[in-house]
Amino acid sequence: MIRFIMRRMLWLVPTIIVVTFMVYAAVRVGWNPLNAYLKANPRASKHKKEQYIAANGLYPGFGGIIRGYREWMWGFIQGPSHWPRSIKGGGEVWPTLRYSIFNTLRLAGIAAILGIGIGIGLGILAAWRPGGWLDTTINSSAFFVGAIPPFVSAVILQLFFGVWLGWLPPVGVYPPGHQGFDAVEMAKHLILPVTVVAIQTVAQYSRYTRASVLEVASSDYLRTARAKGIPERRVMFKHSVRNAMVPIVTVIALDIGALIGGLIITENIFTYPGMGVYFVNAANDGDFPKLMPFMVLIIISVLLFNLLADVTYAYLDPRIRLD
Repeated sequence: MIRFIMRRMLWLVPTIIVVTFMVYAAVRVGWNPLNAYLKANPRASKHKKEQYIAANGLYPGFGGIIRGYREWMWGFIQGPSHWPRSIKGGGEVWPTLRYSIFNTLRLAGIAAILGIGIGIGLGILAAWRPGGWLDTTINSSAFFVGAIPPFVSAVILQLFFGVWLGWLPPVGVYPPGHQGFDAVEMAKHLILPVTVVAIQTVAQYSRYTRASVLEVASSDYLRTARAKGIPERRVMFKHSVRNAMVPIVTVIALDIGALIGGLIITENIFTYPGMGVYFVNAANDGDFPKLMPFMVLIIISVLLFNLLADVTYAYLDPRIRLD
């Protein structure tokens, strides 16, 4: 197991280099950072323009992209104090990115725990008596809820609970003009966006879990366990569910990595200042110094969660030999 983890960790380095270079090249070509800077700073002098080019390594040609990537990555590794500044106002990138990361982690973490936990539980209940009334109710509800796009459910919840009833705040993290930390106000502002993300997650994982449990239900080792007289409840939870969770772990790892990347639709509808809003603003501005750290952090998080998923396989299914 340790050797497997070490091998995967070693593979992370070249993978990160290759993927981040591709992203760097795509951002350089797709957003054209120099044009974005001149658009945001139309009165910039020639000296300021040259300073921006030098600070961001915007050298011409493919060789310039390689050189610029090398310089940018070295600065990124050294820490936020060495990162290029934003094209708007020249402020540091890390304070805004850090604030967005914490907000997204709070929203995505709560929604993931609730959605995945409830979804897996409902999926197991549905698979307990396939074809029964409970299975039919859960499966039908999951298909119905899962078919509703997040932007539709978000607007409906906003209008109903935020505007018509006035029970919950429809946007933001705190009320306008609020100062300091207030857990109660923060919780009230989180209810609606968490609900939007959680109901989609419940619908997704209830169907995944049901299908996975039913897939292993006819396995030989389950028939053997039942023939030995092992109670059905123990057969279900100790043997069936444990092995059925192997493919679910892959989905969880990919989903959590994507959630960390930012819930772009949900956060923008609720004006929630997370990584989704951060990315949209940076992309609209063509803000190269803000885009690159965001992209690299997302790549690293996805790769790390995939590694975590591979390691978890060994615990869930002893037949998988990772060492």
